[in-house]
Amino acid sequence: MSTRDTHLTRALPLPQPSRDNAEFYAAAARGELMVPRCASCGEFVWYPEATCPRDGGALEWVAVSGNGTLFSWAVVSRAFLPAFEDKVPFVTALVAIDEDPAVRIPTYIVDAEPTDLVADTPVEAVFRPLSFTTVPDASVTVPMFRMRP
Repeated sequence: MSTRDTHLTRALPLPQPSRDNAEFYAAAARGELMVPRCASCGEFVWYPEATCPRDGGALEWVAVSGNGTLFSWAVVSRAFLPAFEDKVPFVTALVAIDEDPAVRIPTYIVDAEPTDLVADTPVEAVFRPLSFTTVPDASVTVPMFRMRP
């Protein structure tokens, strides 16, 4: 295993910002939810890509409200990697943003009992550090969602 491979294995499961999604993580660190939109056709593009898959247009990152609805979720009660052992149970989800329900952000649902969740529940983004005991002294701020009051 190369030094690079060893570093990535240690860093898993922290998200690894790339050329296409670095602005997403930079915005989250500032407490903003941003999604790429095509400068040509005006459509939101999710997942982040280099160009618009519809017309090849340039993408620009735009701030969205952070409001959405719960599209789908799963309660994780068994750690599938050692990094998740201290996190179970937790709720992973897809949240459809209000600006374009076709954009479904993969995320965690926080501050809610899993039994209270129902499809189309209104939710709002909160920005929290994501960290794992297997990656000491490292975290990434990500948007998580909670039920709207």
